[in-house]
Amino acid sequence: MEQEVKQKSDELAKQLWAIANEFRGNMDASEFKNYILGLIFYRYLSEKTEDYMNELLKDDEITYEEALKSSDYAEIVKGWSMDHLGYIILPEQMWGALIERIKDGAFTVEDLEKAVNALSASTIGHDSEAAFRGLFNDMNLKADHLGREVSERSELISKVMLKINDLSFNAKDTSFDYLGTAYMILIGLFQSGAGKKAGEFFTATCASVLLARLATAGLDEVKNACDPCAGSGSLLLEVKNNLSRHKVGHFYSQELNSTTYNLNRMNMLLHGVPYKQFTAYNDDTLRKDHFYENGMPVPFDIQVSNPPYSATNTAADASFLDDPRYSSAGVLAPKTKADMQFVEHMVFHMAEDGRIAVLLPHGVLFRGAAEGKIRKWLIESQNVLDAVIGLPANLFHGTSIPVAVLVFKKKRNGNSGNILFIDASRDFEKGKDQNVLRDQDIDRIVSAYIAREDIEKYAHVAPMSEIIENDYNLNIPRYVDTSEKEEEIDLEALTEEMAKTDTEIAQVEEQLKQSFEQLGLEFPF
Repeated sequence: MEQEVKQKSDELAKQLWAIANEFRGNMDASEFKNYILGLIFYRYLSEKTEDYMNELLKDDEITYEEALKSSDYAEIVKGWSMDHLGYIILPEQMWGALIERIKDGAFTVEDLEKAVNALSASTIGHDSEAAFRGLFNDMNLKADHLGREVSERSELISKVMLKINDLSFNAKDTSFDYLGTAYMILIGLFQSGAGKKAGEFFTATCASVLLARLATAGLDEVKNACDPCAGSGSLLLEVKNNLSRHKVGHFYSQELNSTTYNLNRMNMLLHGVPYKQFTAYNDDTLRKDHFYENGMPVPFDIQVSNPPYSATNTAADASFLDDPRYSSAGVLAPKTKADMQFVEHMVFHMAEDGRIAVLLPHGVLFRGAAEGKIRKWLIESQNVLDAVIGLPANLFHGTSIPVAVLVFKKKRNGNSGNILFIDASRDFEKGKDQNVLRDQDIDRIVSAYIAREDIEKYAHVAPMSEIIENDYNLNIPRYVDTSEKEEEIDLEALTEEMAKTDTEIAQVEEQLKQSFEQLGLEFPF
C-alpha cells in the first residue's frame, strides 16, 4: 500500500509541476511556487471544510450553506468550524463556488483575494490565529508579474485554478496522504529549479528519513518534537512517519525566512496536523529563543535539524555570553560560522531522555578555537555526543560539500564512555544533479548505529581515551580507516617482464634497420 501511495503522490506532483511550468511564463520558479502552493492549500482547506460540515450535518438533512443562513444553526456551525478546523470559509467563497464563477465568466482575481483574506480574518482573536496569520501573504494577487491589469491577472489565475480543479486530491482519505506527500515532492521540485537559495525550504528526502530514523530508533511515540531551523517542516513530518505509532503530541518549530515559515505551517496542516498540535515561530533562532512556557524552557524529546551551513552568527556579540543556551560553554561560535551555536541551542532544550539528530558541515568536527572549546564542552562536560556519521558529497541542492550527522543523547544507555563513528560517504546512488542515499544505504547506517560495533572500513566505537588522545578532534578518518591496501609488487616478475619487453624492442629495431637499408636510407637509431 505504501508503494501505491508513493506512485499516486508522484503522479499528482508531476501533474502539478506541469501546471506550474505551463503557466509561470518568465516568472522565476521560486516566485510562482507561492501561487500554485497557495492555491493548492486553499482548495485543501475549502474541501476539508466541506467534508467536515457534510459529515456533521448529514443527520440534520441541511447543507452547510443553509445552516449558515439559519438562526438556529449559524453560530453553532461557526463554532464547530473554529474549534475543529481553526477557520471559517463561507459557502460563497468555497473553492467550488469560485470555480463556478470562473466557468460562468464572472470571476476576478479580487474574488480570490477577498476569500483568502476572509479566511485569515476569521481566525483573529482565536487560538488558531498564530497558525493561520499571514499564511497567504506571499501569494500577492496584485503583483505585476501576474499581469498589469486585473483582467490579465484574473485570466492567469483562472487558468491555474481550473487546471488544479481537474486533479483528484483524495482529500477525504486521510489514511493515504496523497496530497501531503505530493505537496512535499512539489516543494522539492521547486527547490531544484530555484537556485542555491532554495535549500532554505527543503531538506533532501533521503537525509530527512535518515535523521528521523536515527532520532526515533526504538521509540513508539513522543511527547514533542522540534526543529529550530524548520524550513518547510519536512524533518518534523518524517519524525512522525518513523515512529511506530506515528504519534507526536506537539510539534515546535522556528524559521527565520517568512516565506518558508508560511510553507512550514501549510505543510503541517496539509499533512493533517491540527492547528492545536503545532507551534511555529518566525524569528532568528540564534538571537531569540521562543521555546519557553510559563517562564521555563521547553524540554524536547526529539530535535532534528538541518541548519544553514556556516552561516553568519547573528548572536556573536559578547552580550550573548549571558544567554543560558551559550553561557555553560563559556564561548560563542565564530562570527562567520554559527554551526556550533545551533547545536548549543538544541542541547539546552534536550529533555531528560532527549535526542538530537542534526546535519552539519564537516568543519565542525575538527575546526579549533571557539568551536574546539564547544566541542570539548559537549563531550567532556555534557557527555551528550553519541555518534558522528559521515555522508556522501552532493546530497543537497545548492552545495556539493559532504556533511555529517551528529547524534546527541541525554541518556547514553551504557555508552557514556565512547562515541560511535560511521563513514557512510561511499554508499550512495549517483544522480543527474545530486547524489541520493538509497534505502539500503540508510538501512546500513541505522543498523550500524543500533548495533554499535566495529565494522571494518565503516564503523568504529571510539573510547573516550581515544577522543582525548586526538584532542577532541572528531575528523572521521582519524577513527575509521577506509584506505585500501596497495597491492604488493612482485619485483622478480616485474624484472622478467621488463627483460622480455627489452628483447621485443630490440627485435623491432632490427626489423626497422633492415627495412631502412633496403630503401637506401640511414637508420636513425
